Amino acid sequence: MRANRTLEIGTGLFVLLGFAALLFLTTQLPSSGLRLSQTKAGYHVTAAFDNVGDLKTGSPVTMAGVRIGEVDGIRIDQRQFKAVVSLRIDQLYSQIPDDSDASIQTQGLLGGKYIGIGPGGSETYLKNGSTIEFTQSALVLESLINKLFSSIANKGSESGSNDKDSAAQGKEPSTTDHGGAAGKGTPKETSK
Repeated sequence: MRANRTLEIGTGLFVLLGFAALLFLTTQLPSSGLRLSQTKAGYHVTAAFDNVGDLKTGSPVTMAGVRIGEVDGIRIDQRQFKAVVSLRIDQLYSQIPDDSDASIQTQGLLGGKYIGIGPGGSETYLKNGSTIEFTQSALVLESLINKLFSSIANKGSESGSNDKDSAAQGKEPSTTDHGGAAGKGTPKETSK
C-alpha cells in the first residue's frame, strides 16, 4: 500500500513538472506575445508594409544576418490600409542610416518571418520615433503559386486558340518569320 502511494505522488509531481515546463515554453515563443523576461532597452522605429504575411510580435530584426532587435508590435493603419510594424532596436546599434530599407524575409523555405534591414548611405541615423520609408512586403507562397498556375493556364489557352484559328483558315499553326523583307528566309542583299 505504501509503494502505491509513493508511485502516485511521484507520477503527480512528474505531470505537474511537465505542465510547468510546457507553460514556460509557450510564454517564450515569439507568437504568444507573453514574456517572462523584462523588455530590453532600445529605441523604437516603425515601418509600413502592404503585407506582413505571418510576421509575429517578437520576431527578430536583423542586419547582415546579426540580430539587432525584435518586432515590438503590429497594427493596421486605418487610412492607408497598410500594416504598421513597430521595431525595437537595441541601443548598441544606434548608427543605422535613416535611408535604410526594411524587408520581410523568411527563415528557410517554410520557416518563420523576420525583418531584415539593409543599410542606406545617409549621414543621419534612425532615432526613437523614426519611420523606415523604404519597405518590401512579404512574399506569400500561396499567391506566387496561384500566379504560376494562372500564367500556365493562360499560355495553354492562348496556344490552343491560335492553333484552332489557323486550322479553320486552312493554314499551319503560326510560326515566327525570321526572314528578310521578301519573307524568303534569307536577308536581302544590298548592292554597291
